[in-house]
Amino acid sequence: MQSSFKLRQIRIATLFLLPAIIIFLLGLVVPLINTFELSFNRLSMGSRWSDRDYVGVENYERMVDDDHVRSSVGVTLRFAAVVLVAELVIGMGLALLLEKPIKGAAVFRTIFILPLMVSPVAVGLIWRYLLDGRIGLINHYLGLIGIPAQTWLGNPDLAFFSIVITDIWQWTPFIFIILLAGLQALPSEVLEASRIDGANWWQMTFLIKVPMLRSILLVTILMRLIDVFRALEVIFIMTFGGPGRSTQVLSLHIYKTAFTSQTLGYASTIAVVLMFIMLVLSLILLLFSNPLKERADF
Repeated sequence: MQSSFKLRQIRIATLFLLPAIIIFLLGLVVPLINTFELSFNRLSMGSRWSDRDYVGVENYERMVDDDHVRSSVGVTLRFAAVVLVAELVIGMGLALLLEKPIKGAAVFRTIFILPLMVSPVAVGLIWRYLLDGRIGLINHYLGLIGIPAQTWLGNPDLAFFSIVITDIWQWTPFIFIILLAGLQALPSEVLEASRIDGANWWQMTFLIKVPMLRSILLVTILMRLIDVFRALEVIFIMTFGGPGRSTQVLSLHIYKTAFTSQTLGYASTIAVVLMFIMLVLSLILLLFSNPLKERADF
């Protein structure tokens, strides 16, 4: 009787999960399989799937010698390094400032997380107009203090700096929220014991709090690193990878290869490599964010 009841529960659960499973297979698994298959073929935009031409590993060999891919990888890594360090430092600083109950803390927290609620497309448009060389507000306010107008999105160095500032503005609140929650969850006994032992603010922060937040920091960095490798919309709207290739990250290069150059097979090859990088980062994230890992090891 009990076994039949459990079997009935399993059937009901399967029935409710079946639509989600079907959507998952059609929306994610099938496109991934098709992308991997297409990476070994040559296919142009507008051609039928049956017209694809099998070329083996030719696309992968081409990618190894492609200067555009190497340049895009370099820009992506440089972009990731700069924004991660800046966002981590600013986010940690804000979290330390607001970890204690202070007057107006709720207002400050709300203001800090507002950029996180704005869609990437809106963020790109906002900052594109703010940084416009002729009508941008940033140049207007710089002119009030005697600084000449800059072509923010027309100069390679300034364009890279612009997308960095935009990403920091949008994603620092994400790190701030996670680190603030981590700081507030630290055991008060340890902190109180350090105060009794005479530890000052710097010692408590860098010798006690930061080491205790090490796992949270690592997971946060990995999550943001995954997001950085997927960055597309904001950079697409602000610079479209220019001037030249100064802001062309790998995901944007994949888009251009597929929809501008219209070489879907080669674009799929680069996308497969990017998916592999994302898979490795995701596995590392799961390894360090598994709450049962320590118990299992014990």
